[in-house]
Amino acid sequence: MRPEDLLVPTPQGLYCPPADCHIDPMRPVARALVTHGHADHARPGNEAVMATPETLAIMAARYGEAFCATRQPAPYGAKTKINDVTVSFHPAGHVLGAAQILFEWKGFRAVVSGDYKRQGDPTAAPFEVVPCDLFVTEATFGLPVFRHPDAADEVAKLIDSVELFPERAHLVGAYSLGKAQRLMKLLRLRGWDRPIHLHGAMVRVTETYRDLGIDLGETAQVKAADRKELAGAIVLCPPSALRELWARKFPDPVTVAASGWMRVRARARQKGVELPLVVSDHADWDDLRQTILDTGAGEIWVTHGEEDALVHWCTTAGLQARPLRLVGYGDEGETDEPAAPEEGGESVIPAEGRSPQSRDRKPDEALDSDDDPGSSLRFGRDDAAP
Repeated sequence: MRPEDLLVPTPQGLYCPPADCHIDPMRPVARALVTHGHADHARPGNEAVMATPETLAIMAARYGEAFCATRQPAPYGAKTKINDVTVSFHPAGHVLGAAQILFEWKGFRAVVSGDYKRQGDPTAAPFEVVPCDLFVTEATFGLPVFRHPDAADEVAKLIDSVELFPERAHLVGAYSLGKAQRLMKLLRLRGWDRPIHLHGAMVRVTETYRDLGIDLGETAQVKAADRKELAGAIVLCPPSALRELWARKFPDPVTVAASGWMRVRARARQKGVELPLVVSDHADWDDLRQTILDTGAGEIWVTHGEEDALVHWCTTAGLQARPLRLVGYGDEGETDEPAAPEEGGESVIPAEGRSPQSRDRKPDEALDSDDDPGSSLRFGRDDAAP
């Protein structure tokens, strides 16, 4: 069997013909399997969505309860039959709820990784190696220059800087979903017991993390009147907010950015970052290569990132490899959502961006159905063992 019989790139994104569903579609489709809640992978407007319970909760928090017409939770490891294809979700380690998706069909196993990392993260389930014949991998940091240090050591640099400059607020640019909460938890584990202050764009998703059982300690939303009183405080905000009036209203802040891209010091200087922290939620060069070998896959498809370099390494290692050249997926820290109004929380998608079937539904109608979930959600039946 050819891998292309099971998975094929389309303008909407990666498509599985025998299951008639798309993975992380870039345009609204009838049936979507979503790997995680970042906006370049989880878009509103699909008719039916299957994802982990955590990802579904995050999508509802970010886009409103009517982000799709129907939804089906897929707990890690549970198997679902969609037509003749068995589908299961497995931890990707990227953010809370992030998953790789395994497709099993006619004895062939294909894994779509979504975004993933191998580093430890106290806010996300650790990455699980899933043996397969075809591995579709990201390559955000697919160049040898990208080797990520231990995130806990980078967070220690932040605490050291606060102790060195107690008269200055430290504004930390970090992705609103995943990176921010990981930093909060790492700060707590490092002994930071003071409130962590948040830009309004981070409040809603942080509350969702708490609702899902992640203890992040005390947080406080930044108000306009507070800024002169935040000397010595750690303030988390979207990367875009560091370049906006919101940040300029702090008196003499230390500008911090937490991203894998901070490995490139020239980029940090160009962005005016005073304290670069190399903290990434993606696999680095070494972990990308090791993961490919660990899966045992004989064929590798590479997408969104430094595709050519990783494809070249695969071919020199004796593996079949090709770049997918899918468009529409962003790079970490470079495509964060626009910052919400400073006094408000994260914006919710308007009705125009929701599923056509769900625009007129009440929130509880979008969540529940009197019909059998397997049929009403237009996916398959749960074949997982009790």
